[in-house]
Amino acid sequence: MSEIPVQAHQAREARVPGEAVPGETWHDSLWHSSPPGSIYDYIKVASFSIGPDGLIDQWSLRAEELFGLTPAQAVGRDPVDAFMPPELRADGHRRVAGILDGKEWTGLIPFRIPGGDGKHGVAEIYVMPTRTESSERAALCVVVDVRALRRIESDLAASQAIFGQSPFGFLLFGTDLTVQRANRRFATVFGGDAEEHRGRTVHDYLPPHEADRMAEALRRVLETGESVTDLQITGAAPGSREHRHWSINLYRVHGGTGRPVGVAGLGTDVTRRHLAAREAAGVRRNLALLNEAGHRIGNSLDLETTARELLDVTVPGFCDLAAVDLYQGLLLGDDDRPARPQGPGVPSLPGPGRAPSAPLRRVAFASAVSDAPLSGPGALVSVGETHRYPAGSPGALALRTARPRLVEGGGPESGDLVQSTLVVPLVAHDTVVGLAQFSRTKGSEPFGERDRAVAVELAARAAVCIDNARLYRREHERALMLQRSLLPPGDPEAAGLDIACRYLPGNAATEVGGDWFDVIELPGHRTALVVGDVMGRGLRAAVAMGELRTAVRTLALLDLEPAEVLTALDEVARGLGAPGGSQQASRAALHSRDADRSEVYLATCVYAVYDPVTRRCTIANAGHMPPVLVEPVEEGGEPRPGLLLEIPPGMPLGVGGEPFEEVEVELPEGALLALYTDGLVESRDHPLEEGLRGLRDALADPARPLEEVCDHVLNTLDTRHGEDDIALLMARVQGLPVDAVGDWQLPREARSVGRARELARAKLPAWGLEGLLDTTELLVSELVTNALRYGEGEIRLRLLLDRTLVCEVWDANLVQPRRRRARDTDEGGRGLQLVGLLSAGWGTRRTHRGKTVWFELPLPGAVAESVTELSAEQLLSMYG
Repeated sequence: MSEIPVQAHQAREARVPGEAVPGETWHDSLWHSSPPGSIYDYIKVASFSIGPDGLIDQWSLRAEELFGLTPAQAVGRDPVDAFMPPELRADGHRRVAGILDGKEWTGLIPFRIPGGDGKHGVAEIYVMPTRTESSERAALCVVVDVRALRRIESDLAASQAIFGQSPFGFLLFGTDLTVQRANRRFATVFGGDAEEHRGRTVHDYLPPHEADRMAEALRRVLETGESVTDLQITGAAPGSREHRHWSINLYRVHGGTGRPVGVAGLGTDVTRRHLAAREAAGVRRNLALLNEAGHRIGNSLDLETTARELLDVTVPGFCDLAAVDLYQGLLLGDDDRPARPQGPGVPSLPGPGRAPSAPLRRVAFASAVSDAPLSGPGALVSVGETHRYPAGSPGALALRTARPRLVEGGGPESGDLVQSTLVVPLVAHDTVVGLAQFSRTKGSEPFGERDRAVAVELAARAAVCIDNARLYRREHERALMLQRSLLPPGDPEAAGLDIACRYLPGNAATEVGGDWFDVIELPGHRTALVVGDVMGRGLRAAVAMGELRTAVRTLALLDLEPAEVLTALDEVARGLGAPGGSQQASRAALHSRDADRSEVYLATCVYAVYDPVTRRCTIANAGHMPPVLVEPVEEGGEPRPGLLLEIPPGMPLGVGGEPFEEVEVELPEGALLALYTDGLVESRDHPLEEGLRGLRDALADPARPLEEVCDHVLNTLDTRHGEDDIALLMARVQGLPVDAVGDWQLPREARSVGRARELARAKLPAWGLEGLLDTTELLVSELVTNALRYGEGEIRLRLLLDRTLVCEVWDANLVQPRRRRARDTDEGGRGLQLVGLLSAGWGTRRTHRGKTVWFELPLPGAVAESVTELSAEQLLSMYG
């Protein structure tokens, strides 16, 4: 019989919990319902019996373990003498005698602990009277170690404290995954008394999908013994629609023999922690969004691009749909300045001349939803379309109050797509410049107060960038207007030259540069060709360009040599950055502190003077790109690439202290001369040498019409239009025909005056200028007379016919003639007065061998006849 429990125990250990052993009957199961490892094993119950003689007659194995005595040592002994100390034996004998008289007794007895080195323990003994077969009185003694009882009591108390008093929900599931026990905390959350939950399953508490997850976790823990920690479960308490979040910990529970008896589950409500984590994640996401906005919004100084940058940041990171509207007047540049705020901290209405109902233009739209229509309050609007928000609509209210609006739902135009929309005004410097809309579709988290604050911050950053772009656009347009106003209007004309020019300003994303070109008519049908570039960009560069261009024109009227023009222009450039001009700049250069405060304007310039009579060009360079000369193609010959003229480069204007050199170049008939700025040949993507080579190749065929040549150059070169301004000035050499020039040397004699009149009278009829004969004859005689009276050396007379008639008289004296008013008694001194009154213009210039005095007459029909006739008042003024 003793082997049966052991075998049954082994069979139970070998089977899966809840699975029947084949061949096991219900009687067997009942018989083995309390296998070893039950409560009796934990409390170590021992037994022995006392015979009628008061001696031990039976001794159990448990008694042997408890007291450390074998049956041979215990049977036949007096229990009092065997277990009790000597001082207690007298009382013990009385107790045993009473028991044998038929009295029950329960008490504590001390005993020596086996192997305890003399230590004593306490046992609780239950003595029950019995009778032998011969009806003699005996006793059965049941003994329990008090230490084991105290341990069990402590364990029960601890278990009850943990299970019953735990602030967390505690469940004990059986092997069939039904609730065996629930604590008070669990019952408080899910209702009812703790006992009422016995026999329920997880499907009675959780939604189906969450219950399935929980049941699967329970089965896995029961089968494998591997614990599950922090299983996140979402559900709602009975009678509540609020979603709660629980963290579940599961571990398998074993019996005394190690047999699984169920699964313990500890549930913690982590809803607040979950909300806090979600809140923290939202804050981190918003901070990252704002950080990204700081890096990505405002990189462009273009209004539309800045609006698109805002949407690139917010879609899909912040919302699913977004749109930006800006006031039409702002886009057109009608708004010159922001309105002042109407009160402390109160934004103004939408700027001067812009009421809330003023038209807006949709400048950007973005969607993270495929084929999604534009949603949110207001009618459907396409990008680029102008519209108005209806009065009383959220958009109109946001514009009028400068405060954001939260709209639940997307309105009828968006169907069931949109869940909520934030309508946020774009406010910059207390002025509303437009409106931004952010929408979230259904299925996304609706907008909250934190989202409102983020949207306002994003809109504020974008609004400041948009306003900066507006201000830049206004300044850019003004600078561009200033720059264009300083360039030659229309197509310049020059004697002996066919001229074509191109100017390409940088795009709106780049500042206006200081590139310029000019074509200046000089006396003697000569022409000055100028191309320059002020280093730097912006309005100040454009203003500096204007000042230098004006200075060039002024210096050109003095008819100085090209090197002298650049020297004087260098002084002007040095004085641009100092309030006192060039002298102040020179003094500032001697004092480093003043030099630091003064601005430095540097510019490059090439100045060329072309004489159509000689077809020679004198060129001086101040740090600029060298001109390109393309010689004409001979008949039957192959086009050749252009040549870079070897001209000393010189230092840029504004450096000072370095002289400029000039070179004289003879230009053959039909040759092409090209002057340009570095934007045409220089780019960050290729070296300068490559750009110059491309320009020379593009100019290889000078016989094409000049306008086509200009277009061909711009279309062929990889100029990266928009990175920098480009100025291109091209001139094809034609020269004056031989029969359009009259050139004579006159001896220094009095008869040369008459000879000059004869030459003029003979030449003008051949040109068909009989109407100018008298005037020309008179003025020529006056200039030759002055040359004889005040000049030196031989006299040279030259008549030039082009768009006007020019007369030049040369002599070797460097002293410039000075016009003065003659006194009434003077017999002479009125020659230059006559020249000034009768000609369209006159002047004087120095040459390498003396000076030249010239006058110019318009051809008949070019001006009114009254210009060449003196009135009586004009004649009298010469003598008055």
